[in-house]
Amino acid sequence: MIQFGTNPIAWANDDDQTIGADIPTARILTEAGQLIGFDGIENGHRWPQDDPEALRALLAQHGMQFISGWYSTELLTRSVAEEITAVQGHLAKLKHNGCKVCIVCECSNTVHGNPEVAVNDRPRLTAAEMVSFGAKMETFAAYLASEGIILAYHHHMGTVVESPADIDAFMAATGPATYLLFDAGHCAFGGGDPVSVLRKHIARVAHFHAKNIRADVTARVRTEGMSFLAGVLAGAFTVPGDQDGAIDFGPLLTILAENDYDGWIVIEAEQDPHLRNPLLYQTLGLHTLKRIARETGLIPA
Repeated sequence: MIQFGTNPIAWANDDDQTIGADIPTARILTEAGQLIGFDGIENGHRWPQDDPEALRALLAQHGMQFISGWYSTELLTRSVAEEITAVQGHLAKLKHNGCKVCIVCECSNTVHGNPEVAVNDRPRLTAAEMVSFGAKMETFAAYLASEGIILAYHHHMGTVVESPADIDAFMAATGPATYLLFDAGHCAFGGGDPVSVLRKHIARVAHFHAKNIRADVTARVRTEGMSFLAGVLAGAFTVPGDQDGAIDFGPLLTILAENDYDGWIVIEAEQDPHLRNPLLYQTLGLHTLKRIARETGLIPA
């Protein structure tokens, strides 16, 4: 079943919590749930973090499910056993809320949350380092699978898995327990053609982020040596359906339909909420995705 969700970073950013800090949590929930009509929402710093039932109840009051949440691995600097210990609280939250996937990204050396570092200066792995990293990630993924949760790895700007070549190398270095969170916006920003990358890896895609980009802004981020967060504030990302957006979601949803994708489609698109009203942009994004999903046969017409 296809379900449509959002992420609270459209209202209140997690990497820079000053962005949207004045927006009440109740407004986020009301707009996402009752006014826009999303089926679910991903994790954010405003939600209860240590009480899975309080989280479930809070979202249920607004007609939404808890989809999943970002988990930062540090497998480049700690053992798989240490990672398994570290994930227990997050895992309990996922299991209590009936989540199917755990969104994972290696953050031991990421620069995406540092406003002082250009995203161009991200960390990179050698071929040998990627093989070693992939082996550890696969072992961690196998553990999550034994707990009934699929590891969905989020390729992301400013990290060791950013470019199409990184994605290819990572997927080759991991095995059948490791799946991909495909993010259209991060793929394009990272230098990839979203259609080609999705088609290549669709058999192992377990989660889909429908993030759009403003290509003129992402180009500026590169040429001017901007940080990831500076790019966000400049408007690098937007939603499906925005006339300023560079990504055509029709071919992407066609690939999902042709391959019987069964899961969430999430509008995870952080912008400055004071310049771009989340209620308006998220409504546009959801209406656009549902229209395309009907046209492509991903959901019933």
